[in-house]
Amino acid sequence: MGYEAPAGRIAVTGIGVISGIGSGRAGFLDGLRAGRSAAAPVTAFDTTGFEYGQLCEVPGFATDPARPEYGRATQMAAAAARMAVQDAGLGPDWLRGEPGLVAVGTTEGETRDVDDLATTEVNSGLADLDPVLARRARLGRIPIQIADDLGLSDVELVTLPDVCASGNYAIGYGLDALRAGDVSYALVGGSDSPGRKTFAAFYRLGALARDVCRPFDENRTGVVLGEGAAMLVLEPMDSALARGATVHAEVLDYFVNCDAGHPTRPSGERVTQCLRGALDAAGVDPAEVDLLVAHGTATKANDPMEAAVFAEVFAGGPIPPVTAVKSMIGHTMGAAAAHSSIAAILGLEHGFLPPTINHRSTDPECPLDCVPNRSRPAEPRIALVNSLGFGGLNAAVVLRRFDQQTMGSTA
Repeated sequence: MGYEAPAGRIAVTGIGVISGIGSGRAGFLDGLRAGRSAAAPVTAFDTTGFEYGQLCEVPGFATDPARPEYGRATQMAAAAARMAVQDAGLGPDWLRGEPGLVAVGTTEGETRDVDDLATTEVNSGLADLDPVLARRARLGRIPIQIADDLGLSDVELVTLPDVCASGNYAIGYGLDALRAGDVSYALVGGSDSPGRKTFAAFYRLGALARDVCRPFDENRTGVVLGEGAAMLVLEPMDSALARGATVHAEVLDYFVNCDAGHPTRPSGERVTQCLRGALDAAGVDPAEVDLLVAHGTATKANDPMEAAVFAEVFAGGPIPPVTAVKSMIGHTMGAAAAHSSIAAILGLEHGFLPPTINHRSTDPECPLDCVPNRSRPAEPRIALVNSLGFGGLNAAVVLRRFDQQTMGSTA
């Protein structure tokens, strides 16, 4: 079938979330407004030998034993995708009749399966490896289950292993595909469920918090890992309005770059370029930004760097309120940027600023209004979402509150 390229305005019409503070669009919204915390002692894997450790696990999420070919992170992504499609009001016949894209970001995919495979290899040898675990550990399995569950055939399946910036990379990938006229809809986001290997790596880096995640606080000790998935339905604005869809927000544009100067320490100069690039691509002046969603890992190195970047990007004017979602849901790795973007969208749509919880005393090196501890009523119109990944991967997304009165605007 032929497809006419859209004028360029892209709507978010569906939201699906699996998180430690609430799942589904309504559940996640409630958790954000309440400033809920998911941090608790680890139950998902053995932490014997570690001095400390918390994890933001998703309560009540059980993998479907009838689908053994798919692991936990994959099933979380599929569950979030089903929620997003339902939220968008897209029926199976419509989905199967239109060309689409499924783009999912992840850091490690089924890392818990990798843990199990490694343990088996060490204890018993390669001959005893479980072939089911070996097959489902491949990252490319994640979009496959989504397509399988939804019965999609005319669809591009993409896995974006752009570590902790993956979710925003997926949003950008979907934006490009829609504006090129390659697809009628894009189902984009990220998913991860950290295991013992991931936990150990962050512990050895000295990046894990001793108790809770306190971004921009002078007593912060690091990040808490989290699990979950976040998926969005994107489609051309004209098509969304024509079918009477609810538009949660607009994706104005995005920007990505990579500095690759250090495996774990981002370059402030390149992060500044990334944020400015996103604003320039979106045609947005920094003074128009009402909400800034930080990467906000609460590590000693990241927070001052990010605060300095914000001061540079918003030089000559006030830095907008900053929120760090990881304080609530933990660092959800490949899903982190998508969780942050959805938090921004819900803030734009429902008129509030999500909080940065666990905040006691602002670090003098991070002089930001981080919306401490409690969500704040507001009327944000434009949000800028920052995300960073190991290896110097940076991705920023600009979002705008949907207003029917802006339909005459081309911004």
